[in-house]
Amino acid sequence: MTEADIEIGDLPHPRQTETLFGHADAEQVLLASYQSGRMPHAWLIGGQPGIGKATLAYRVARFILAHPDPRARDVQKATSLAVPEDHPASRRIANEAHPDLLVLERTLNDKGRLRTEIAVDDVRRSVSFFGSTAGEGGWRIAIVDAVDELNAAGANALLKLVEEPPPRSILFLVSHAPGRVMSTIRSRCRQLLLRPLSQNEVAYATAAALGLPSIDAATGAAAAASNGSVARAIELIDPDTVALRHRIVDLIAQLPDPDPRGLHALGDAIGGSDAAPLATFMDVVNGWLADRIETGPQGTAQLARVAKAWDEINGAAHDVEEYNLERKPLVFAVFGLLAEAARG
Repeated sequence: MTEADIEIGDLPHPRQTETLFGHADAEQVLLASYQSGRMPHAWLIGGQPGIGKATLAYRVARFILAHPDPRARDVQKATSLAVPEDHPASRRIANEAHPDLLVLERTLNDKGRLRTEIAVDDVRRSVSFFGSTAGEGGWRIAIVDAVDELNAAGANALLKLVEEPPPRSILFLVSHAPGRVMSTIRSRCRQLLLRPLSQNEVAYATAAALGLPSIDAATGAAAAASNGSVARAIELIDPDTVALRHRIVDLIAQLPDPDPRGLHALGDAIGGSDAAPLATFMDVVNGWLADRIETGPQGTAQLARVAKAWDEINGAAHDVEEYNLERKPLVFAVFGLLAEAARG
Protein backbone atom coordinates (compact mmCIF):
# COMPACT_ATOMS: atom_id res chain seq x y z
CA MET A 1 0.00 0.00 0.00
CA THR A 2 1.34 3.41 -0.96
CA GLU A 3 0.47 6.80 0.50
CA ALA A 4 -1.77 7.46 -2.49
CA ASP A 5 -3.77 4.30 -1.70
CA ILE A 6 -4.69 5.41 1.82
CA GLU A 7 -8.26 6.66 2.19
CA ILE A 8 -9.20 7.53 5.76
CA GLY A 9 -12.87 6.93 4.99
CA ASP A 10 -12.06 3.32 4.06
CA LEU A 11 -10.48 2.53 7.43
CA PRO A 12 -12.37 0.21 9.80
CA HIS A 13 -14.92 1.94 12.02
CA PRO A 14 -14.52 1.31 15.78
CA ARG A 15 -17.65 -0.85 15.68
CA GLN A 16 -15.81 -3.15 13.25
CA THR A 17 -12.51 -3.16 15.16
CA GLU A 18 -12.01 -6.37 17.11
CA THR A 19 -8.47 -5.68 18.40
CA LEU A 20 -7.75 -3.15 21.13
CA PHE A 21 -4.19 -1.84 21.27
CA GLY A 22 -3.10 -0.67 24.70
CA HIS A 23 -5.57 0.20 27.49
CA ALA A 24 -5.38 -3.26 29.09
CA ASP A 25 -5.85 -1.69 32.53
CA ALA A 26 -8.97 0.19 31.44
CA GLU A 27 -10.36 -2.99 29.89
CA GLN A 28 -9.85 -4.83 33.20
CA VAL A 29 -11.66 -2.05 35.10
CA LEU A 30 -14.69 -2.45 32.84
CA LEU A 31 -14.61 -6.24 32.96
CA ALA A 32 -14.29 -6.38 36.75
CA SER A 33 -17.14 -3.89 37.14
CA TYR A 34 -19.43 -6.01 34.97
CA GLN A 35 -18.41 -9.24 36.69
CA SER A 36 -19.22 -7.68 40.06
CA GLY A 37 -22.85 -7.19 39.08
CA ARG A 38 -22.62 -3.51 40.04
CA MET A 39 -21.99 -1.94 36.64
CA PRO A 40 -22.40 1.86 36.74
CA HIS A 41 -25.13 3.08 34.44
CA ALA A 42 -22.95 5.77 32.82
CA TRP A 43 -19.25 5.84 31.91
CA LEU A 44 -17.24 8.81 30.68
CA ILE A 45 -14.34 7.45 28.61
CA GLY A 46 -11.90 10.32 28.11
CA GLY A 47 -8.61 10.97 26.39
CA GLN A 48 -7.10 12.63 23.36
CA PRO A 49 -8.55 11.87 19.90
CA GLY A 50 -7.52 8.74 18.06
CA ILE A 51 -6.30 6.57 20.95
CA GLY A 52 -9.09 3.97 20.99
CA LYS A 53 -11.83 5.40 23.22
CA ALA A 54 -14.66 4.51 20.85
CA THR A 55 -13.06 1.14 20.11
CA LEU A 56 -13.10 0.38 23.85
CA ALA A 57 -16.73 1.55 24.15
CA TYR A 58 -17.83 -0.76 21.34
CA ARG A 59 -15.72 -3.57 22.81
CA VAL A 60 -17.43 -3.49 26.20
CA ALA A 61 -20.87 -3.00 24.62
CA ARG A 62 -20.22 -6.04 22.40
CA PHE A 63 -19.20 -8.12 25.43
CA ILE A 64 -22.27 -7.19 27.49
CA LEU A 65 -24.69 -7.79 24.63
CA ALA A 66 -23.01 -11.14 23.91
CA HIS A 67 -23.06 -12.08 27.63
CA PRO A 68 -26.15 -10.45 29.18
CA ASP A 69 -25.88 -12.31 32.51
CA PRO A 70 -22.89 -11.06 34.53
CA ARG A 71 -23.21 -14.06 36.85
CA ALA A 72 -22.79 -16.59 34.04
CA ARG A 73 -19.79 -18.90 34.26
CA ASP A 74 -18.26 -17.72 30.98
CA VAL A 75 -18.44 -14.10 32.16
CA GLN A 76 -16.91 -14.87 35.53
CA LYS A 77 -14.06 -16.81 33.87
CA ALA A 78 -13.40 -14.16 31.21
CA THR A 79 -10.00 -12.46 31.27
CA SER A 80 -10.76 -9.87 28.57
CA LEU A 81 -13.68 -8.26 26.78
CA ALA A 82 -12.91 -10.08 23.52
CA VAL A 83 -15.86 -11.52 21.61
CA PRO A 84 -15.35 -13.74 18.54
CA GLU A 85 -15.85 -11.96 15.23
CA ASP A 86 -18.43 -14.55 14.14
CA HIS A 87 -20.56 -14.17 17.29
CA PRO A 88 -24.07 -12.88 16.42
CA ALA A 89 -23.57 -9.81 18.64
CA SER A 90 -20.32 -8.96 16.84
CA ARG A 91 -21.87 -9.33 13.40
CA ARG A 92 -24.92 -7.25 14.27
CA ILE A 93 -22.91 -4.45 15.84
CA ALA A 94 -20.49 -4.38 12.89
CA ASN A 95 -23.48 -4.08 10.53
CA GLU A 96 -25.25 -1.43 12.68
CA ALA A 97 -28.11 -3.87 13.16
CA HIS A 98 -28.17 -4.69 16.87
CA PRO A 99 -31.57 -3.68 18.28
CA ASP A 100 -30.23 -3.06 21.78
CA LEU A 101 -27.36 -0.71 20.85
CA LEU A 102 -27.96 2.95 20.03
CA VAL A 103 -25.09 5.04 18.70
CA LEU A 104 -25.27 8.83 18.82
CA GLU A 105 -22.77 10.44 16.48
CA ARG A 106 -22.67 13.15 13.86
CA THR A 107 -24.85 12.38 10.84
CA LEU A 108 -25.23 13.80 7.35
CA ASN A 109 -27.31 16.94 6.88
CA ASP A 110 -29.81 17.57 4.08
CA LYS A 111 -26.94 18.51 1.77
CA GLY A 112 -25.20 15.20 2.33
CA ARG A 113 -22.42 16.75 4.41
CA LEU A 114 -21.33 15.63 7.87
CA ARG A 115 -22.76 17.80 10.61
CA THR A 116 -20.33 19.42 13.02
CA GLU A 117 -22.63 18.60 15.97
CA ILE A 118 -24.74 15.65 17.05
CA ALA A 119 -28.32 16.58 16.22
CA VAL A 120 -30.47 17.19 19.31
CA ASP A 121 -33.29 15.18 17.71
CA ASP A 122 -31.00 12.16 17.68
CA VAL A 123 -30.34 12.61 21.40
CA ARG A 124 -34.06 12.85 22.09
CA ARG A 125 -34.49 9.62 20.15
CA SER A 126 -32.57 7.88 22.93
CA VAL A 127 -35.50 8.51 25.31
CA SER A 128 -37.77 6.23 23.29
CA PHE A 129 -34.92 3.75 22.80
CA PHE A 130 -34.39 3.32 26.53
CA GLY A 131 -38.13 3.40 27.14
CA SER A 132 -38.84 0.37 24.97
CA THR A 133 -38.30 -3.23 25.99
CA ALA A 134 -34.87 -4.64 25.31
CA GLY A 135 -34.94 -7.27 22.59
CA GLU A 136 -32.23 -9.63 23.80
CA GLY A 137 -31.02 -10.26 27.33
CA GLY A 138 -32.55 -7.18 28.88
CA TRP A 139 -29.70 -4.66 28.37
CA ARG A 140 -30.03 -1.39 26.48
CA ILE A 141 -26.72 0.33 25.66
CA ALA A 142 -25.99 3.71 24.08
CA ILE A 143 -22.63 5.01 22.88
CA VAL A 144 -22.22 8.77 22.42
CA ASP A 145 -19.25 9.42 20.13
CA ALA A 146 -18.37 12.05 21.12
CA VAL A 147 -20.15 13.89 23.90
CA ASP A 148 -18.02 16.95 23.04
CA GLU A 149 -20.06 17.27 19.83
CA LEU A 150 -23.35 17.91 21.63
CA ASN A 151 -24.68 21.46 21.71
CA ALA A 152 -26.34 22.81 24.86
CA ALA A 153 -29.77 21.43 23.96
CA GLY A 154 -28.32 18.00 23.22
CA ALA A 155 -26.32 17.95 26.46
CA ASN A 156 -29.42 18.85 28.48
CA ALA A 157 -31.42 16.11 26.77
CA LEU A 158 -28.67 13.61 27.60
CA LEU A 159 -28.51 14.84 31.20
CA LYS A 160 -32.08 13.68 31.79
CA LEU A 161 -31.08 10.13 30.89
CA VAL A 162 -27.95 10.24 33.02
CA GLU A 163 -29.96 11.58 35.99
CA GLU A 164 -32.80 9.07 35.69
CA PRO A 165 -31.41 5.94 34.03
CA PRO A 166 -33.89 3.19 33.16
CA PRO A 167 -33.18 -0.26 34.63
CA ARG A 168 -30.51 -2.35 32.85
CA SER A 169 -29.32 0.59 30.77
CA ILE A 170 -25.73 1.71 30.22
CA LEU A 171 -24.36 4.82 28.53
CA PHE A 172 -20.79 5.07 27.30
CA LEU A 173 -19.86 8.71 26.70
CA VAL A 174 -16.70 9.19 24.64
CA SER A 175 -14.96 12.52 25.25
CA HIS A 176 -11.83 14.13 23.82
CA ALA A 177 -11.86 16.74 26.61
CA PRO A 178 -13.65 15.31 29.66
CA GLY A 179 -12.85 18.39 31.73
CA ARG A 180 -15.14 20.36 29.43
CA VAL A 181 -18.12 18.02 29.71
CA MET A 182 -21.09 19.54 31.54
CA SER A 183 -20.32 19.11 35.25
CA THR A 184 -23.76 17.71 36.02
CA ILE A 185 -23.18 14.96 33.46
CA ARG A 186 -19.59 14.36 34.50
CA SER A 187 -20.46 14.00 38.19
CA ARG A 188 -22.97 11.24 37.44
CA CYS A 189 -20.56 9.14 35.39
CA ARG A 190 -17.80 6.73 36.34
CA GLN A 191 -14.78 8.33 34.69
CA LEU A 192 -12.21 6.25 32.83
CA LEU A 193 -9.31 8.27 31.43
CA LEU A 194 -7.20 6.63 28.74
CA ARG A 195 -3.53 7.48 28.30
CA PRO A 196 -1.94 8.14 24.90
CA LEU A 197 -0.63 4.96 23.31
CA SER A 198 3.06 4.14 23.25
CA GLN A 199 4.94 4.59 19.98
CA ASN A 200 5.02 0.81 19.52
CA GLU A 201 1.28 0.48 20.15
CA VAL A 202 0.53 3.27 17.67
CA ALA A 203 2.75 1.65 15.03
CA TYR A 204 1.08 -1.75 15.33
CA ALA A 205 -2.43 -0.26 15.48
CA THR A 206 -1.76 1.94 12.44
CA ALA A 207 -0.41 -0.96 10.42
CA ALA A 208 -3.47 -3.04 11.37
CA ALA A 209 -5.89 -0.23 10.48
CA LEU A 210 -4.25 0.20 7.07
CA GLY A 211 -4.18 -3.54 6.41
CA LEU A 212 -0.39 -3.64 6.25
CA PRO A 213 1.32 -6.99 6.92
CA SER A 214 4.01 -5.33 9.04
CA ILE A 215 5.27 -1.94 10.21
CA ASP A 216 7.01 -0.15 7.35
CA ALA A 217 9.25 2.92 7.50
CA ALA A 218 6.43 5.40 6.84
CA THR A 219 4.23 3.86 9.54
CA GLY A 220 7.06 3.86 12.07
CA ALA A 221 7.92 7.49 11.38
CA ALA A 222 4.27 8.53 11.63
CA ALA A 223 3.91 6.67 14.93
CA ALA A 224 6.97 8.45 16.32
CA ALA A 225 5.38 11.84 15.58
CA SER A 226 1.80 10.95 16.51
CA ASN A 227 1.84 11.90 20.21
CA GLY A 228 0.14 8.61 21.03
CA SER A 229 -2.78 8.89 18.57
CA VAL A 230 -3.47 6.30 15.86
CA ALA A 231 -5.74 8.71 13.98
CA ARG A 232 -2.97 11.28 13.93
CA ALA A 233 -0.41 8.69 12.80
CA ILE A 234 -2.61 7.76 9.85
CA GLU A 235 -2.85 11.42 8.88
CA LEU A 236 0.90 11.85 9.23
CA ILE A 237 1.65 9.22 6.63
CA ASP A 238 0.67 11.92 4.14
CA PRO A 239 3.66 14.33 3.90
CA ASP A 240 1.41 17.29 2.98
CA THR A 241 -0.56 16.78 6.17
CA VAL A 242 2.66 16.61 8.18
CA ALA A 243 3.80 19.93 6.74
CA LEU A 244 0.44 21.55 7.44
CA ARG A 245 0.39 20.34 11.04
CA HIS A 246 3.90 21.72 11.60
CA ARG A 247 2.82 25.10 10.21
CA ILE A 248 -0.19 25.25 12.56
CA VAL A 249 1.83 24.12 15.58
CA ASP A 250 4.51 26.72 14.86
CA LEU A 251 1.92 29.50 14.75
CA ILE A 252 0.30 28.32 17.97
CA ALA A 253 3.73 28.37 19.61
CA GLN A 254 3.92 32.10 18.75
CA LEU A 255 0.77 32.95 20.73
CA PRO A 256 -0.37 35.47 21.74
CA ASP A 257 1.28 37.26 18.79
CA PRO A 258 1.55 34.93 15.77
CA ASP A 259 3.11 36.21 12.54
CA PRO A 260 0.32 37.77 10.39
CA ARG A 261 2.08 36.64 7.23
CA GLY A 262 2.06 33.09 8.56
CA LEU A 263 -1.66 33.36 9.24
CA HIS A 264 -2.29 34.55 5.69
CA ALA A 265 -0.27 31.63 4.34
CA LEU A 266 -2.15 29.19 6.57
CA GLY A 267 -5.48 30.61 5.39
CA ASP A 268 -4.41 29.97 1.80
CA ALA A 269 -3.26 26.45 2.68
CA ILE A 270 -6.60 25.36 4.14
CA GLY A 271 -8.69 27.20 1.54
CA GLY A 272 -10.64 25.52 -1.23
CA SER A 273 -13.22 22.77 -0.99
CA ASP A 274 -11.06 19.90 0.31
CA ALA A 275 -12.32 18.97 3.77
CA ALA A 276 -9.04 17.40 4.94
CA PRO A 277 -6.94 20.58 5.52
CA LEU A 278 -9.72 22.19 7.55
CA ALA A 279 -10.13 18.99 9.57
CA THR A 280 -6.38 18.97 10.27
CA PHE A 281 -6.51 22.62 11.34
CA MET A 282 -9.37 21.98 13.75
CA ASP A 283 -7.73 18.82 15.12
CA VAL A 284 -4.55 20.71 16.05
CA VAL A 285 -6.48 23.66 17.50
CA ASN A 286 -8.85 21.49 19.54
CA GLY A 287 -5.92 19.41 20.72
CA TRP A 288 -4.25 22.54 22.08
CA LEU A 289 -7.47 23.67 23.75
CA ALA A 290 -8.08 20.24 25.28
CA ASP A 291 -4.55 20.23 26.67
CA ARG A 292 -5.09 23.68 28.22
CA ILE A 293 -8.28 22.44 29.87
CA GLU A 294 -6.77 19.23 31.22
CA THR A 295 -3.24 20.31 32.16
CA GLY A 296 -3.07 24.11 31.98
CA PRO A 297 -3.53 26.68 34.76
CA GLN A 298 -6.58 25.71 36.79
CA GLY A 299 -7.83 29.15 37.80
CA THR A 300 -11.54 29.66 37.20
CA ALA A 301 -11.04 32.71 34.96
CA GLN A 302 -8.43 30.93 32.82
CA LEU A 303 -10.57 27.84 32.36
CA ALA A 304 -13.55 30.02 31.51
CA ARG A 305 -11.52 31.76 28.78
CA VAL A 306 -10.44 28.44 27.28
CA ALA A 307 -13.97 27.02 27.42
CA LYS A 308 -15.33 30.17 25.78
CA ALA A 309 -12.69 29.93 23.06
CA TRP A 310 -13.59 26.27 22.45
CA ASP A 311 -17.28 27.09 22.02
CA GLU A 312 -16.72 30.09 19.75
CA ILE A 313 -14.03 28.40 17.63
CA ASN A 314 -16.04 25.26 17.03
CA GLY A 315 -19.17 27.30 16.40
CA ALA A 316 -17.31 29.34 13.77
CA ALA A 317 -15.92 26.16 12.16
CA HIS A 318 -19.43 24.73 12.10
CA ASP A 319 -20.69 27.77 10.18
CA VAL A 320 -17.79 27.61 7.71
CA GLU A 321 -18.54 23.97 6.93
CA GLU A 322 -22.32 24.28 6.98
CA TYR A 323 -22.52 27.33 4.73
CA ASN A 324 -19.33 26.80 2.69
CA LEU A 325 -17.80 30.09 3.85
CA GLU A 326 -14.29 31.39 3.17
CA ARG A 327 -11.73 29.75 5.42
CA LYS A 328 -9.06 32.47 5.69
CA PRO A 329 -11.24 34.69 7.93
CA LEU A 330 -11.77 31.63 10.13
CA VAL A 331 -8.00 31.29 10.62
CA PHE A 332 -7.69 34.87 11.84
CA ALA A 333 -10.77 34.56 14.05
CA VAL A 334 -9.50 31.32 15.58
CA PHE A 335 -6.07 32.72 16.36
CA GLY A 336 -7.65 35.81 17.90
CA LEU A 337 -9.59 33.58 20.26
CA LEU A 338 -6.55 31.41 20.95
CA ALA A 339 -4.58 34.53 21.85
CA GLU A 340 -7.22 35.44 24.44
CA ALA A 341 -7.18 31.89 25.82
CA ALA A 342 -3.36 31.88 25.98
CA ARG A 343 -3.19 34.95 28.17
CA GLY A 344 -2.83 34.01 31.82
